[in-house]
Amino acid sequence: MAMPMRRTLVALHRATCSSLKNAEASLDVRQPVPLFLPVRTKKRYFIPPAVGMTGRSEENPEAKARAAGIVFRQEYVERRINIACTAGIFDPYIPPEGDARLSSLSKEGLKQRTEQIRQSAASQLAIRKIKEYDSEFTTKDFAVRAQEIFIEAHNSLTQFNKEKLHSLVTERCYPEMTRGNRYKTIRWRFVESLELPKVVHARCPDMVSKGNLYGQVTVRMHSKQTLAIYDRFGRLMLGSEEQPKDVLEYLVIERHLVNPYGRWRLHGKIVPSWAPAKDPIIKTVMIPGPELKPWEEFDALKYEVPKPEAVQWNK
Repeated sequence: MAMPMRRTLVALHRATCSSLKNAEASLDVRQPVPLFLPVRTKKRYFIPPAVGMTGRSEENPEAKARAAGIVFRQEYVERRINIACTAGIFDPYIPPEGDARLSSLSKEGLKQRTEQIRQSAASQLAIRKIKEYDSEFTTKDFAVRAQEIFIEAHNSLTQFNKEKLHSLVTERCYPEMTRGNRYKTIRWRFVESLELPKVVHARCPDMVSKGNLYGQVTVRMHSKQTLAIYDRFGRLMLGSEEQPKDVLEYLVIERHLVNPYGRWRLHGKIVPSWAPAKDPIIKTVMIPGPELKPWEEFDALKYEVPKPEAVQWNK
């Protein structure tokens, strides 16, 4: 009984399959082709070198590209320039030796005075050109204004007011004033003027193009100031807050004359060759000592710092 039923079912299944195939052939229905999707594997951060390339020197890729007919784009080495200020001091003023010490009635003082009169001809022409762009410019008022710019710039430096300092000094002067001031405390104070500030030199150079004019005015300033610099540990490195010193400075104030919104800013200082050397900076260094336990004190141990051994050296 079971065998005839099984034969009947198999025959029925074959008949059904053959009828379906005939129907698909008549309707031209095709079975879908299986679709293979690439699965992203783990990203390789190290690509192994090709076989046989180890030990060989890399060939010039530019020569390879030319041989293949590919043209390489020319790379230009460009440097950013800032036309808001000049990159230096044009025709700097040479201060006479012994300035603020020699009397104008002495022989050397008269010689210096006559030399200044000779050099003032070019300054007068530059002042005349500056007045074409700045109608309110006068040498007497400008010297006082330059002293105010100098005081405000140094007060902003001690307070680390970067926004105000950028408006008072040029882009060339800013890094020179702020370099090396990190982790330091600066105390600066303007005490008084020993002599009235005066304009001693003026130049009107151009940059990039002929009509792009800049005004550079050198102001002589003789004053009393105090300066004290402390390191990050609060120890005095240079100067004193209580003892004022006489300072003779030659300030260079610059302005972009062509720019209608330009302003006079501190551009630099002229340090004469005969100026005395600066005071040495006292640095804080760590001396190696014994390892103390929590209940011990350094003074109680009476530890003697070992002296360094003498070492021969040469320049």
